[in-house]
Amino acid sequence: MAENAYPMPSFHFSVDLGGTIINCSEVSGLDIELDVIEYRDGNSQTFSKQKMSGLRKSSDVTVKKGLFKDDKQYYTWFNAVQMHVPERKDVTISLLDEAHAPVMTWKLLNAWPKKISSPSMKSDSSEVAIETIEIAHEGCTIE
Repeated sequence: MAENAYPMPSFHFSVDLGGTIINCSEVSGLDIELDVIEYRDGNSQTFSKQKMSGLRKSSDVTVKKGLFKDDKQYYTWFNAVQMHVPERKDVTISLLDEAHAPVMTWKLLNAWPKKISSPSMKSDSSEVAIETIEIAHEGCTIE
């Protein structure tokens, strides 16, 4: 019982990009939402609409990672995208426990790179160069 008394920290995770594990510093946008459909039957005795669930929506996922020498994995995937034919991969993001075992896993289905942001460069800074990729996908499942 004591082992389940505390919530999981969010700093220990892994990202599997179509079979390749990448080291990254941040993942955001793991949102799942349902559209709301408002409907009122013409014969309804109440003067309000019913709310029903509609289509499922998932937002784009943003992954940030440090830039390493000769590491062009994001750019290779991005450059593989042709007009209307992106190279789709399944992306798996796992929250890990102390033993490096997955506690919760998000799967992005048929994902492809939508946008890449190169690091900002500043001569008086000592920060790590961070590159960002925005990933579009066709659905997020939680396991």
